Amino acid sequence: MSSISPRSFWQNFLGPAPTWYKAVIIGFLLINPLLFILAPFAAGWLLIIEFIFTLAMALKCYPLQPGGLLAIEAVLIGMTSPDSIRAEVYSNFPVILLLMFMVAGIFFMKELLLYVFTKILLGIRSKTMIAFLFSSVAALLSAFLDALTVTAVIISVALGFYSVYHKVASGKAFRDEHEHATDDAIGEIHRSDLEEFRAFLRNLLMHGAVGTALGGVCTTVGEPQNLLIASKLEWEFIEFFITMAPVTMPVLVVGFCTCILLEWSKTFGYGARLPEPVRNILNEFDEQQTSERTATDKARLVIQAIAAVVLVIALAFHWAEVGFIGLMIIVIQTAFNGIIEEHQLGRAFEEALPFTALLVVFFGVVAVIHDQHLFAPVIDYVLALDFELQPGMFYIANGLLSAISDNVFVATVYINEVVSAYRDNEITREHLELLAVAINTGTNIPSVATPNGQAAFLFLLTSSVAPLVRLSYGRMVVMALPYTIAMGLTGWFCVQYIL
Repeated sequence: MSSISPRSFWQNFLGPAPTWYKAVIIGFLLINPLLFILAPFAAGWLLIIEFIFTLAMALKCYPLQPGGLLAIEAVLIGMTSPDSIRAEVYSNFPVILLLMFMVAGIFFMKELLLYVFTKILLGIRSKTMIAFLFSSVAALLSAFLDALTVTAVIISVALGFYSVYHKVASGKAFRDEHEHATDDAIGEIHRSDLEEFRAFLRNLLMHGAVGTALGGVCTTVGEPQNLLIASKLEWEFIEFFITMAPVTMPVLVVGFCTCILLEWSKTFGYGARLPEPVRNILNEFDEQQTSERTATDKARLVIQAIAAVVLVIALAFHWAEVGFIGLMIIVIQTAFNGIIEEHQLGRAFEEALPFTALLVVFFGVVAVIHDQHLFAPVIDYVLALDFELQPGMFYIANGLLSAISDNVFVATVYINEVVSAYRDNEITREHLELLAVAINTGTNIPSVATPNGQAAFLFLLTSSVAPLVRLSYGRMVVMALPYTIAMGLTGWFCVQYIL
């Protein structure tokens, strides 16, 4: 047997990732133990920066492997423990269930989604109107459903459009349309349309993702931390909505206005139009599908529509945990559509399970934050301020920390601190409610700045559609920037001066 050289191991490490990237990860792994011995607090913050770097390079190498190595090292050198990670995972288990089953349930609904959104896309010529529609519908659904579920729908729609165009453009129909062009000319036409189409889909994905944040902040069911805050203060659904409205409603209006302004100004990567050849391909696809649709196909669409109605009702009335509802949707659709073989079911889980594993690694990093008390100085500083300044500073602190960490974790830490202060008679009930609004809006609104802040954004970044439409970490940050500034400043002004 031939010998195995160190070079072979180096080539296998992180596979085809660039050599410089592999060297950086090795550097991270070597410097962390030494820094942890000398300065544990600084080592904890460095680990966060390193993990963010792996997310930023998601198109070069999926973050699970390098991020997982950092999490393993954090446990080995004592930054955190398996028990702490288990506690974080258990507290977020509903999110894991959601990813495991709800995203797979949406997978079996893709025919219906493609059918409905194709009609919408082809029926509306105005790009601004389409962008506003994606944002507003995402906001409305996220107010009553879950942002991850809505994001899964948006991703499925974008994947459907992309696969239809790419399949046709690579095949005979596209060549027939350009029968007098050379192969190079056909390739150039295809590349030009494809780049514009990718930009168009990026626009819709980002408008939709921001829409989930706009709607998710408004109600107790919009985001996991909303329900936690509501339970701590004993707020019901309507009371929560009304209490948050002085901040959430102005932010909602500003968010929609920003969407329209970005499309009108064509700045920050927005304003891309649907190329006419792509529209023609989608039109032809829709006509072909309609003409070839059999009774069985129509029955399958009916079952998917029924499942969609059941899904919305079940989520709106909280019949069960979101993940269990997703499992129910899987069973209904597969049972009545004849999908009974294991390999047919397995394909539905391919999209979400890698992200589920990545999320568990992320909870490992959150456990480091908790065990090393990395946010403690910020919390202590804000609580030491004058009462008049606290709401605005809570909003800013929550927003900054949520942009680099998990917004559910940040909200949990802060709400527990202020509730403890209230029970110790350090603050009044009225002041507690002001701080609760600041915490909820601060963790939901400015956190759109980066994919780290919200699970829905992170899911979009690591989904299969992101590399197809060239949606990288950096591009997401740039495209979210105008939303972050407009919505973030509006939220801060309302918290500080209107509440």
